Amino acid sequence: MTRVIAVANQKGGVGKTTTSINLAASLGERDQRVLLIDLDPQGNATMGSGVTDVKSGVYDVLLADADAASAVMRLSCGYDLLAAHADLSGAELELASVAHRERRLTDALTPLRGRYDYIYIDCPPALNLLTVNALVAADAVLIPMQCEYYALEGLTALLATIRRVRGSLNPSLTIEGLLRTMFDPRNSLAVEVSDQLVHHFGNQLFQTVIPRNVRLAEAPSHGKPVIQYDRLSRGAQAYLALAAEILAREISEPAGESAS
Repeated sequence: MTRVIAVANQKGGVGKTTTSINLAASLGERDQRVLLIDLDPQGNATMGSGVTDVKSGVYDVLLADADAASAVMRLSCGYDLLAAHADLSGAELELASVAHRERRLTDALTPLRGRYDYIYIDCPPALNLLTVNALVAADAVLIPMQCEYYALEGLTALLATIRRVRGSLNPSLTIEGLLRTMFDPRNSLAVEVSDQLVHHFGNQLFQTVIPRNVRLAEAPSHGKPVIQYDRLSRGAQAYLALAAEILAREISEPAGESAS
């Protein structure tokens, strides 16, 4: 059964796109069929996947100018891609007057359910209509976050949004997990915030921690997931471990936890 996961956090620069690309590639390497959807108008997941020319993408799918199956791009990096291009920045305004606008992505993905084991949606860094579309379409939300003070405030707002979406638009939406990213164990504040997350979220927090790593930062400029750019780097090994943890969770806990 296909699992649709929204990778979301309204705070920018927390590793959403890095996580989306590298988790998709790591699961693909484990023989999982994976589709990555770039729902961010900045198109970083598209560029980070080595794609520079997008003729038909998620914008066209949302506006019903193309069906999702025909817009999917087959890549050599272990996953398929539904790409973003510059027009996506205007999608929210264009969708504002469309009926059932929060369910456009849900409807578009219906024919793709069953073709993939995992569909990951890289959300924009805002709680806007595009993000709401992702949350309505998703089975669960994966939340990357840095271990810093302001990240905790942003997390509170995101959890409140998830509860609202579950209350009115998607009652089955759950939390896939919270992922600590860009972690530096030498930073005492990062360690303190990490301990708070462990205390408050328990098994909703992934055991895998993504370190701050130069190779992770370099890989997008080469249009490759880090496991293809430098497989032996700490960043690559961390995302491979995260993929293994997710697959193990699927066996032991078929359903996610609800937002608290």
